[in-house]
Amino acid sequence: MAEAEPSPRPTPTFLEVMCQRSGKTRRFAVGTDSGFALSLINGGLDRSKPLASHIEAFKEGEEPIAFGPKSDLVDYGHGWKLRTVLEPDFDCGGIPKGEGTPQVTARIRQVTSPDSSHLGEKVLLPVISFLYIGKIIVVFVLMLVLGAIFTLALENLPQLILFFKSSV
Repeated sequence: MAEAEPSPRPTPTFLEVMCQRSGKTRRFAVGTDSGFALSLINGGLDRSKPLASHIEAFKEGEEPIAFGPKSDLVDYGHGWKLRTVLEPDFDCGGIPKGEGTPQVTARIRQVTSPDSSHLGEKVLLPVISFLYIGKIIVVFVLMLVLGAIFTLALENLPQLILFFKSSV
């Protein structure tokens, strides 16, 4: 009787993503949108600490592969694992802090829509301060002053024309 050959390793029906912050591993179906997976992982975390910014595949001695928000999660084979990435040293624009670059003052908010078509997308919302409102008021007042100057100039234009005609 011949010994049966071991069957080839079946393709996985799920992928495991390790959350670096909590240490927990979550399972997702192959082809799951990485933005969706990231929103589920971040949804269970405490909001007082930095949330995961993206998911990447990593393997010892290899360059990590980052998944964008619209990328599908895939298995890269033996030794490759998926994990979340925390980037507390970067501001919301991806610019390293403290390197002479202007700091972006904004809040990041998860977008939720009724049809879940934009789930997981991040939107930058400007922080409204008293200085910002003050600048808007100053610009509005300057517009009114400029409008008054042009109105007075147009009202007195016929008299100005007559004055130049009579002097010539």
